[in-house]
Amino acid sequence: MLIAVDHLGDLLAGSDDLVVVDARPFSEYAKGHIPGAVNLDLFAFHWNDTSARGMAEFDRQAARLLGFTGVTRDRTVVVYDGQSGMLAARGVWMLRYMSHDNSYMLDGGFGTWQGESRPVEMKTNAPKPAEFEPRPDPSVLAGYEYVAGNLDRLILVDARSPEEYDGTVSRAARAGHIPGATNIDWSGNLAGDGRLKDGSRLAEMYGDIPRDSEIVTYCQGAYRAANSFVALKAMGFENVRVYLGSWGEWGNMPGLPSEV
Repeated sequence: MLIAVDHLGDLLAGSDDLVVVDARPFSEYAKGHIPGAVNLDLFAFHWNDTSARGMAEFDRQAARLLGFTGVTRDRTVVVYDGQSGMLAARGVWMLRYMSHDNSYMLDGGFGTWQGESRPVEMKTNAPKPAEFEPRPDPSVLAGYEYVAGNLDRLILVDARSPEEYDGTVSRAARAGHIPGATNIDWSGNLAGDGRLKDGSRLAEMYGDIPRDSEIVTYCQGAYRAANSFVALKAMGFENVRVYLGSWGEWGNMPGLPSEV
């Protein structure tokens, strides 16, 4: 799911079937971005309803959003933010959920692009809307009912900070975490230069997870969890899902179990 800066540079020079998405807030995009990139602030597309009705609406809105951005199934899509961060990861996870496999996160993001003195532009690029057919892949997404019904067999990775995990910091009606979850802070996925760590260094964090397990990542709103999803996939884990509602949904539903 990762693409290197030099590979993206080659694509920009020779491909017409390319959509580059800057997932940062517009205030950052306006200060400079990769040439040709369109802006899509993914923090604005937050979702915390994973009921059947909520997921049907998520699928509909996600497809419309991607289509408006110019994404089609025959175009390569590269998403980036300031580093190999949570916004780019959320975009790539959403594309993979919609079965768009030719989609990637720019490793190191705009920080690495700038650091290598690559060209930067200031002008706003208008998207070229297109029709995008949704093909949701339920194998990479989990809702609250799925998590609650499979707590005894899932490996739950809580990508939040230790303070959120242990309930010291609360961002929902209830504090704490989903029972049985292991806290692996997503920020540890990144090297000091903003790129994703290599496999051996990631294995130091995730190496105790059995390769044949089914993993569900979550955080507060499924952005940090998406980054952990990308990290796990980069290590070769095959059965990984993101709990889209995350603690923003779970912690606000009193009927669901929690622990501190």
